[in-house]
Amino acid sequence: MSFGAMLLALHTLGAMLWVGGMYFVLAILRPSMAFLEGPLRLELHKRVLDRFFFAIWLVMPTMLVSGIILQYLFYGGIGASPWPLQMMTVTGLVMSAIFVAIALFPWRDFLQALKDEKLTEAGIAVHQIRRLLIVNLVLGALTTIVAMLDY
Repeated sequence: MSFGAMLLALHTLGAMLWVGGMYFVLAILRPSMAFLEGPLRLELHKRVLDRFFFAIWLVMPTMLVSGIILQYLFYGGIGASPWPLQMMTVTGLVMSAIFVAIALFPWRDFLQALKDEKLTEAGIAVHQIRRLLIVNLVLGALTTIVAMLDY
């Protein structure tokens, strides 16, 4: 297996984890928690998102670096890459910025509200996180579709 193939596999697995993880959180986990009381639902959100966000802190830079290296290996750089791959780079950067914004603002607010036992504020923060995850999920799905236009 060539270096490029290994890098592409790593990049693809990262995309699967990131986009699939967002889908899981939004479409499967959240509706499945409806029967839980507020405090338990918030605690479950904390435990799941803490693990998911840790994974994204590893996946996100790996995907950005591997994507750029792949464009240099196969096309001689980002500017020489086909437009779908250039768009993938842009949307990857936007998704990364949104993720960092989640971590710096509503996630931190959520953790502080839980610590202070301010459940209403924690619920508001979870709603903000969910809205930003929806944006990133849509961007991730569109990025995947656009990236496939090159093949």
